[in-house]
Amino acid sequence: MNKLLIFTAPSGAGKTTIVRHLLQKYEQLAFSVSATTRPKREQEEHGKDYYFLDQKDFENRIAENAFLEWEEVYNGCYYGTLREEVQRLWSLGKCVVFDIDVAGASNIKQIYPEETRAVFVAPPSFEQLVQRLQDRRTETEESFVQRIQKAKEELLFKDSFDLVLVNDVLEESLQEAEQLVEKFLLKK
Repeated sequence: MNKLLIFTAPSGAGKTTIVRHLLQKYEQLAFSVSATTRPKREQEEHGKDYYFLDQKDFENRIAENAFLEWEEVYNGCYYGTLREEVQRLWSLGKCVVFDIDVAGASNIKQIYPEETRAVFVAPPSFEQLVQRLQDRRTETEESFVQRIQKAKEELLFKDSFDLVLVNDVLEESLQEAEQLVEKFLLKK
Protein backbone atom coordinates (compact mmCIF):
# COMPACT_ATOMS: atom_id res chain seq x y z
CA MET A 1 0.00 0.00 0.00
CA ASN A 2 1.20 3.49 -0.85
CA LYS A 3 1.64 5.53 2.33
CA LEU A 4 1.89 9.22 3.13
CA LEU A 5 3.34 10.62 6.34
CA ILE A 6 2.58 14.29 6.91
CA PHE A 7 4.28 16.59 9.40
CA THR A 8 2.57 19.94 9.69
CA ALA A 9 3.03 22.86 12.05
CA PRO A 10 3.35 26.60 12.16
CA SER A 11 6.74 27.95 11.10
CA GLY A 12 9.24 27.54 13.92
CA ALA A 13 7.63 24.55 15.65
CA GLY A 14 10.41 22.19 14.51
CA LYS A 15 8.74 20.04 11.87
CA THR A 16 11.63 20.38 9.41
CA THR A 17 14.18 19.29 12.02
CA ILE A 18 12.06 16.24 12.86
CA VAL A 19 11.50 15.34 9.21
CA ARG A 20 15.21 15.60 8.38
CA HIS A 21 16.05 13.31 11.31
CA LEU A 22 13.51 10.70 10.19
CA LEU A 23 14.69 10.79 6.58
CA GLN A 24 18.26 10.07 7.71
CA LYS A 25 17.15 7.20 9.93
CA TYR A 26 14.65 5.36 7.67
CA GLU A 27 15.52 4.46 4.09
CA GLN A 28 11.87 3.54 3.41
CA LEU A 29 10.99 7.23 3.66
CA ALA A 30 11.37 9.76 0.87
CA PHE A 31 10.80 13.50 1.08
CA SER A 32 8.12 15.12 -1.04
CA VAL A 33 9.74 18.28 -2.33
CA SER A 34 7.18 21.09 -2.46
CA ALA A 35 7.04 23.77 -5.10
CA THR A 36 7.10 27.43 -4.10
CA THR A 37 7.35 30.91 -5.53
CA ARG A 38 9.14 32.33 -2.51
CA PRO A 39 12.75 33.41 -2.95
CA LYS A 40 15.41 30.76 -2.43
CA ARG A 41 17.40 31.13 0.77
CA GLU A 42 21.19 30.97 0.52
CA GLN A 43 21.59 27.38 1.79
CA GLU A 44 18.66 25.93 -0.20
CA GLU A 45 18.86 23.87 -3.40
CA HIS A 46 16.31 23.66 -6.20
CA GLY A 47 14.86 20.15 -6.36
CA LYS A 48 16.10 19.25 -2.88
CA ASP A 49 14.54 21.80 -0.53
CA TYR A 50 11.88 23.10 -2.93
CA TYR A 51 11.10 23.34 -6.61
CA PHE A 52 11.52 27.11 -6.98
CA LEU A 53 9.07 28.32 -9.64
CA ASP A 54 8.20 31.79 -10.79
CA GLN A 55 4.63 32.95 -10.23
CA LYS A 56 3.58 32.53 -13.88
CA ASP A 57 4.85 28.92 -14.04
CA PHE A 58 3.15 28.10 -10.73
CA GLU A 59 -0.16 29.59 -11.89
CA ASN A 60 0.07 27.70 -15.20
CA ARG A 61 0.50 24.45 -13.27
CA ILE A 62 -2.53 25.31 -11.13
CA ALA A 63 -4.56 25.70 -14.32
CA GLU A 64 -3.26 22.32 -15.54
CA ASN A 65 -4.32 20.64 -12.24
CA ALA A 66 -0.70 19.60 -11.70
CA PHE A 67 -0.91 20.09 -7.92
CA LEU A 68 -2.27 17.67 -5.35
CA GLU A 69 -2.67 20.72 -3.12
CA TRP A 70 -1.56 24.32 -3.31
CA GLU A 71 -2.11 27.55 -1.45
CA GLU A 72 -1.22 31.19 -1.70
CA VAL A 73 0.25 31.27 1.80
CA TYR A 74 1.22 34.91 1.74
CA ASN A 75 0.39 37.56 -0.84
CA GLY A 76 1.95 36.36 -4.12
CA CYS A 77 3.80 33.52 -2.36
CA TYR A 78 2.53 30.10 -3.40
CA TYR A 79 3.37 26.65 -2.03
CA GLY A 80 2.13 23.31 -3.36
CA THR A 81 2.66 19.59 -3.84
CA LEU A 82 3.06 18.41 -7.41
CA ARG A 83 1.09 15.23 -8.20
CA GLU A 84 4.03 13.89 -10.22
CA GLU A 85 6.30 14.17 -7.16
CA VAL A 86 4.10 11.82 -5.10
CA GLN A 87 3.71 9.38 -7.99
CA ARG A 88 7.48 9.39 -8.60
CA LEU A 89 8.23 8.48 -4.98
CA TRP A 90 5.49 5.84 -4.81
CA SER A 91 6.91 4.26 -7.97
CA LEU A 92 10.18 3.84 -6.05
CA GLY A 93 8.32 1.97 -3.29
CA LYS A 94 8.77 4.77 -0.77
CA CYS A 95 6.54 6.10 1.99
CA VAL A 96 6.22 9.77 1.07
CA VAL A 97 7.00 12.27 3.84
CA PHE A 98 5.64 15.80 3.77
CA ASP A 99 6.78 18.91 5.62
CA ILE A 100 3.89 21.23 4.77
CA ASP A 101 1.55 23.83 6.17
CA VAL A 102 -1.73 23.04 7.90
CA ALA A 103 -4.01 23.76 4.92
CA GLY A 104 -1.95 21.55 2.60
CA ALA A 105 -1.85 18.77 5.18
CA SER A 106 -5.64 18.88 5.53
CA ASN A 107 -6.12 18.74 1.77
CA ILE A 108 -3.86 15.72 1.30
CA LYS A 109 -5.47 13.91 4.24
CA GLN A 110 -8.88 14.43 2.61
CA ILE A 111 -7.68 13.05 -0.74
CA TYR A 112 -5.87 10.04 0.75
CA PRO A 113 -7.56 9.35 4.11
CA GLU A 114 -6.59 5.66 4.37
CA GLU A 115 -2.99 6.06 3.19
CA THR A 116 -2.14 9.05 5.36
CA ARG A 117 -0.90 9.63 8.90
CA ALA A 118 -0.93 13.35 9.69
CA VAL A 119 1.11 14.66 12.62
CA PHE A 120 0.80 18.18 13.99
CA VAL A 121 4.08 19.36 15.54
CA ALA A 122 3.18 21.83 18.26
CA PRO A 123 5.48 24.24 20.09
CA PRO A 124 5.45 24.00 23.90
CA SER A 125 3.90 27.50 23.94
CA PHE A 126 3.07 30.33 21.58
CA GLU A 127 5.73 32.47 23.25
CA GLN A 128 8.34 29.79 22.59
CA LEU A 129 7.30 29.70 18.93
CA VAL A 130 7.72 33.47 18.61
CA GLN A 131 11.18 33.22 20.20
CA ARG A 132 12.24 30.44 17.80
CA LEU A 133 11.18 32.52 14.81
CA GLN A 134 13.09 35.53 16.15
CA ASP A 135 16.18 33.39 16.75
CA ARG A 136 16.18 32.15 13.13
CA ARG A 137 16.77 35.69 11.84
CA THR A 138 15.55 34.72 8.36
CA GLU A 139 12.55 37.03 8.18
CA THR A 140 11.95 40.63 7.28
CA GLU A 141 9.79 42.54 9.78
CA GLU A 142 6.81 42.17 7.44
CA SER A 143 7.25 38.43 6.85
CA PHE A 144 7.80 37.89 10.59
CA VAL A 145 4.45 39.55 11.37
CA GLN A 146 2.77 37.45 8.66
CA ARG A 147 4.26 34.21 10.05
CA ILE A 148 3.12 35.06 13.58
CA GLN A 149 -0.42 35.77 12.40
CA LYS A 150 -0.51 32.56 10.35
CA ALA A 151 0.87 30.57 13.32
CA LYS A 152 -1.97 31.83 15.53
CA GLU A 153 -4.48 30.59 12.95
CA GLU A 154 -2.75 27.24 12.38
CA LEU A 155 -2.52 26.42 16.09
CA LEU A 156 -6.33 26.39 16.19
CA PHE A 157 -6.33 23.28 13.96
CA LYS A 158 -3.86 21.11 15.86
CA ASP A 159 -6.54 18.69 17.08
CA SER A 160 -7.74 18.10 13.49
CA PHE A 161 -4.84 15.74 12.80
CA ASP A 162 -4.14 12.12 13.72
CA LEU A 163 -1.50 12.97 16.33
CA VAL A 164 -0.09 16.00 18.11
CA LEU A 165 3.64 15.91 18.85
CA VAL A 166 4.69 18.66 21.27
CA ASN A 167 8.25 19.64 20.39
CA ASP A 168 9.63 20.86 23.71
CA VAL A 169 12.76 18.77 24.30
CA LEU A 170 14.12 17.94 20.84
CA GLU A 171 15.64 14.53 21.71
CA GLU A 172 12.36 13.36 23.24
CA SER A 173 10.42 14.65 20.23
CA LEU A 174 12.73 12.80 17.84
CA GLN A 175 12.25 9.54 19.76
CA GLU A 176 8.49 9.98 19.77
CA ALA A 177 8.56 10.66 16.02
CA GLU A 178 10.63 7.50 15.44
CA GLN A 179 8.09 5.44 17.37
CA LEU A 180 5.17 6.74 15.35
CA VAL A 181 7.01 6.15 12.06
CA GLU A 182 7.84 2.56 13.00
CA LYS A 183 4.26 1.87 14.02
CA PHE A 184 2.92 3.44 10.80
CA LEU A 185 5.37 1.61 8.53
CA LEU A 186 4.46 -1.75 10.06
CA LYS A 187 0.73 -1.08 9.68
CA LYS A 188 -0.71 -2.98 6.72
